[in-house]
Amino acid sequence: MSLTELLLKRIALEGPISIADYMTDALLHPKLGYYATRDPFGQTGDFITAPEISQMFGELIGLSLAQCWQDQGAPKTFTLAELGPGRGTLMKDALRAASNVPGFKPDVVFLEASATLRDVQRDTLSDVQITWVNAITDLPAQPLFLIANEFLDALPIRQFQRAGPGWQEIRIGAEDDRLCFGLGQQQKQPSLQDRLEDTKDGDIVEHCASAIQVTQQISAHIAQHGGAALLIDYGDWRSLGDTLQALKDHKSVHPLTDPGDADLTAHVDFEAIANAVSPAKHTKLTPQGVFLERLGITHRAQALAKHLTGDALTAHINAHRRLTHPSEMGNLFKVIGIYPDSHMPPPGLDP
Repeated sequence: MSLTELLLKRIALEGPISIADYMTDALLHPKLGYYATRDPFGQTGDFITAPEISQMFGELIGLSLAQCWQDQGAPKTFTLAELGPGRGTLMKDALRAASNVPGFKPDVVFLEASATLRDVQRDTLSDVQITWVNAITDLPAQPLFLIANEFLDALPIRQFQRAGPGWQEIRIGAEDDRLCFGLGQQQKQPSLQDRLEDTKDGDIVEHCASAIQVTQQISAHIAQHGGAALLIDYGDWRSLGDTLQALKDHKSVHPLTDPGDADLTAHVDFEAIANAVSPAKHTKLTPQGVFLERLGITHRAQALAKHLTGDALTAHINAHRRLTHPSEMGNLFKVIGIYPDSHMPPPGLDP
């Protein structure tokens, strides 16, 4: 039985479901979910993330967090964690760069739901002892230096359409044995009360409770034990409009076509993330290109270029541009840092 058939059965029994419920099943169903059945990364997958574009991305992130570790007294025992680490490429590059920092020997922890990807990560970092956890609350009670690159965008969202003084939730139902979008009853939404000021009838606002919860848990851990976090994703300061998208074979497809067979994401509302950072502090939201330039990506690119020629050099130049240029990933992706109240923010970011 396909995931579409399972969802149609559920809708027939329970009625229309939220987009959040749909995303959870489409991405994480234990047998039919997208991440349970494949390695989606790289040229042979459905999309390419920044760590797969160039080693420079992971190297600079590793050095930024290693500098945070030094600034906080270089604790002997500490965690270097990544949420949704993909193939493990970012962590491999980060560890290689940070290995030049004396005493930087972290406990490496991955939060990963996919058994398939855990196997890939194990192969990528075959010389590293890794602990896998299922929740932020499972992390060791010690200083935490955390990376979340393109993690928040895959967390399940709900969508609400403005209707006078209230909201109608956009839900997923069935029509002619096919999944379709529809609108629920008009209701008040306390979590969106402040959005009545900057929206009009028909506007769509997305809400991601999971991203807020994850941010609160990270912030509480860092406030109590020390450390820092870098959250990197595409999105902007405030959610407005429908940003739900599906990607298959590097191409956009309809989000309701063949659930479990395409990646589903939505833009991150960084204002909601910033509001959830307490009792720790957050940095200013910074474009990825600016962040990487502040960390010295151009200098690193020039050093690597000295050893390259021909197609390899062209690919290297294109990778630098793709990561930093405003018309590519440089402005689309944003970075926000989390750090303890008594310390400086991660290098590359402003308080």
